[in-house]
Amino acid sequence: MPKPHGHQGAPLAPDPEEAAVRVRDTYDRLTGEAHKVIVGQDQVLGELVTALLAGGHALIVGVPGLAKTLLVSTIARTLALDFARVQFTPDLMPSDLTGTELIDEDKTTGARSLRFSKGPVFANVVLADEINRTPPRTQAALLEAMQERQVTAGGVQHALPVPFFVLATQNPIEQEGTYPLPEAQLDRFMFNIRIAYPNEAEELDVVRQTTGLPRTGVKPVLTATEVIELQALVRTVPVAEHVMRYALRIARATRVRANGEGIDAVAKYVAWGAGPRASQYLVLGAKVRALLTGSSHVTPDHVRFVAAPVLRHRIITNFNAEADGVTTDDIVNTLLEAVPVEAAGAQARRLDEVLE
Repeated sequence: MPKPHGHQGAPLAPDPEEAAVRVRDTYDRLTGEAHKVIVGQDQVLGELVTALLAGGHALIVGVPGLAKTLLVSTIARTLALDFARVQFTPDLMPSDLTGTELIDEDKTTGARSLRFSKGPVFANVVLADEINRTPPRTQAALLEAMQERQVTAGGVQHALPVPFFVLATQNPIEQEGTYPLPEAQLDRFMFNIRIAYPNEAEELDVVRQTTGLPRTGVKPVLTATEVIELQALVRTVPVAEHVMRYALRIARATRVRANGEGIDAVAKYVAWGAGPRASQYLVLGAKVRALLTGSSHVTPDHVRFVAAPVLRHRIITNFNAEADGVTTDDIVNTLLEAVPVEAAGAQARRLDEVLE
């Protein structure tokens, strides 16, 4: 299993407390600029910035009118990075994303040569708007880009810019004319971020902002070099062995056992559980969360905080779950209650044995 992509060689802050202060200051500046346009949605912004600092991609799911596209474009404007928006439609071709080879002819000699014309995926931040409205063939064009940070055309590999993020949006209620994302595609996203309706006060503020004079524009607060440095900084956060094993137990507990043992909710409602990327992203996300809370090391609480966005799109439920109205978030909550932090007692040891 390949490791989540990271960047090495960037200068690192030597002091853990200094690192936490730097990451928290970056978060405050990013969200402060974003809130010039976005009302509320603090948890959504927090999860999105966490994914960016961890170097992961994010899928943002919400009903129409909740400013998913505005959220992504606003975050992109707070970063001094190249930004490309692609509207995914049924007639979108893979080459419309990745680029295509063109024939160049020398007018003097008449000699012809192939030249690769880069597509919009060659940007630092790519907004895949309504990603489930394009056929699987075009969706699959993003697989190599998201995992390997490169595009292969005509047998030649073309490196994507660094840093590189895919931020995709999806409407969960209108399924006509859509193509569900395959599990392999979903697994490339570090987070599945859910946007809920605003509360009454927030919605009133939205109305005030959008029906009056426009506010001050968003300013970039972070350069590409700073993003790379922060991503490298995140990976230096220490994780104790028992915390890392706790993250593994949570991910492994999502998998259905052939002998029927394990957590009852999983055995009853889950068809397929999360793969090893879930464990990786639980730890990476927890590292960012630790820095954002001013901690120099990761705790089980940090792992629990990122469990829902990491796992909700990696747990495939069965018919029983649909019939009983059980969601993947319900299953994640059950896992967090059932999986022990320390595998010390007899019950914990039995659970570890089951999950082996």
